[in-house]
Amino acid sequence: MVFTGDGKGKTTAAVGQGLRAAGHGMKVLMIQFMKGPGNVYGEILALRKCGLVDFRIVQCGRDSFVKRGEPDEEDIQHARRGLMLAEEALREGACDMLILDEINVAVDYGVVALSEVLELLTLRPPEVHVVLTGRYAPAELLERADLVSEVVERRHHYREGVAAQPGVEF
Repeated sequence: MVFTGDGKGKTTAAVGQGLRAAGHGMKVLMIQFMKGPGNVYGEILALRKCGLVDFRIVQCGRDSFVKRGEPDEEDIQHARRGLMLAEEALREGACDMLILDEINVAVDYGVVALSEVLELLTLRPPEVHVVLTGRYAPAELLERADLVSEVVERRHHYREGVAAQPGVEF
C-alpha cells in the first residue's frame, strides 16, 4: 500500500490502517524515517495511552530538518538503521503489518536509495502487509503497489499563516 501526494493525512491514514490491523490481533511495526525522538507525535502518545503493545513505532531520524539532496551522514545512518529494522522484521516474521512512514520522502531527499527499498520489498512474505507513506512516491513503487491512495491538498491553513498545531499536524 502506498499513501502519497501533497495533501495532509498520509501518516494519519497509515496509523489508522495499523490500528485496524491491531484490532484484528495483528502485530504492527511502524518505522518513521526522518522523524526524531525529540518530536512528540500524537500517534506515539495515543498508542502509549491506549496500551497497545502489538503496535510499535520506532523513530529513525533526528530532530532537525534534512536538506533535500544533501543529507547529513547522521541522517543516512538513522535511515540505514530503519532499513535494517524493517529487513529484520520481514525476515523474522516479527510483524503482520510493516509501515515505512515517510520512506518516499527519504528516497526523494537522498537519505535512502530507491534500490534499497525495492530490495527490501522482495523480502516481504505474502501474508505481511507493507505500507509506504510520504510525498514524492517514485513510479517504481507505485507500479508495484496493490493499493495507491493519493492525498491531494485543496486548501491548507498553513497558507493562511496558522502554525503547526498539536493533535492536527503532529
